Amino acid sequence: MRNAWFYPRLYGILVGRYIQSRMQYRFDFVVSTLSMALSTLTGFVGLRILMSNLPLLAGWRFEELVFIYSFSILAQAPLQICFDHIWQLRNHVNQGTFIKYYFKPINSLFYYISEMVDLKGFGQLALGLTMFVWSSAALGIHWTLARVAFFPFLLAGSSLTLISLMLIAASGCFWVKDSFSILSFINSFREHTRYPLDIYNLVFRVFFTWILPIGFIAFYPSQFFLRDMPLDAAAFLSPAVGIAFFALALAVWKAGMRAWGGTGS
Repeated sequence: MRNAWFYPRLYGILVGRYIQSRMQYRFDFVVSTLSMALSTLTGFVGLRILMSNLPLLAGWRFEELVFIYSFSILAQAPLQICFDHIWQLRNHVNQGTFIKYYFKPINSLFYYISEMVDLKGFGQLALGLTMFVWSSAALGIHWTLARVAFFPFLLAGSSLTLISLMLIAASGCFWVKDSFSILSFINSFREHTRYPLDIYNLVFRVFFTWILPIGFIAFYPSQFFLRDMPLDAAAFLSPAVGIAFFALALAVWKAGMRAWGGTGS
């Protein structure tokens, strides 16, 4: 029987080897990291230009928008760094190379995900953290014990929600040969996580809350830090939503594995 440290230790070994191989191309690492950071910074600059013409956007100040934006960036970092391999899943399935993950005596999703780490995501993470600290200071947010304690749970729930949505979309390749459009469609909504839901009409607010729950990635959990008590229940729901959707994503992955294996591929 495997102990509790089996998968964390194995993950460390696999990731360590991947980073070792990637560090053979240091210039590529530096350039890709800077490009990712600049891409994130472009969004910040766009927000600054927008707010220079509109002092308030649906009642939100620039510093508050930066806080939500940076929370979204921090929530996206685990997806970017640890789950970037899902973009290649359709290629492995279509070319038949996925079979090596199917027959290994370890969890197939764990093995597949741990084979790649997107190092340039650390540039995005650093910039997101910088904007988060700046906006927190600019807003004078009082980091009470409750806020400090809840922060990792809210952020983890936000990350799980985004990871789950992308994993469900990527798993479509087990049934649909050209599933890139599905993954690309869901990925396009990541941009909407960086803005308050207040700027959308009622139909979109309902859709982004209960159908495609991107509101729980940054907007709702940010309320715990930006607004005084009492808060709407949605501000506390990110961990529960993240866990529920991750359970759904695992179920979709397992169903896809069975469907793919059952075809004799």
